[in-house]
Amino acid sequence: MVGTEPPEEPTEPDLVTPGEGEPDIGDIPPAGGKLPAPHCDYKRVYTPKANHGRKHKGVGATQSNYNGTTRTARSTFISEVTGEVGVSVTAGLSTSVDAMIGKIEAKYDVELSAKLTAKLGNNVAVDTPPKTTTNAKFGVWRLKNTGVSYVIYSNCQGSAKKNITSYSPMKVGWHLWES
Repeated sequence: MVGTEPPEEPTEPDLVTPGEGEPDIGDIPPAGGKLPAPHCDYKRVYTPKANHGRKHKGVGATQSNYNGTTRTARSTFISEVTGEVGVSVTAGLSTSVDAMIGKIEAKYDVELSAKLTAKLGNNVAVDTPPKTTTNAKFGVWRLKNTGVSYVIYSNCQGSAKKNITSYSPMKVGWHLWES
């Protein structure tokens, strides 16, 4: 149904442009002659900036197997130690490690941990080409990330921004390569 009258317009109070008529109340200093200081919520900030991919942190010694034959051989590697690998962060992080991890997970859609344990007895078998050495290192894959960390104080001033590099555990596994 189409109306026959124009829509009712809301009434507005009389507006005053600063400098015309009444002064802008915000420009009048209170009785001490100073404007009140701004107020902000105190906040520790971390912002991830760049994902530098997965990096491996080994637990125990590198294992190697040389295939001196003219045929492909099967190499089996077994982890010989257990070890924990945790987050590594450069100095200057203003937030908690958990808060930093949460920001990185949200930005890159990954699952990270504060620490993971690489356990004794895990094994992997791979083909080693002729006249080649297969190398294996058991440990934890970590995400390398760079970001910025700083604090916003209650007076709305910010601290100096610090560039932060972190390595956050993603998963336990082998790093394999040939030489």
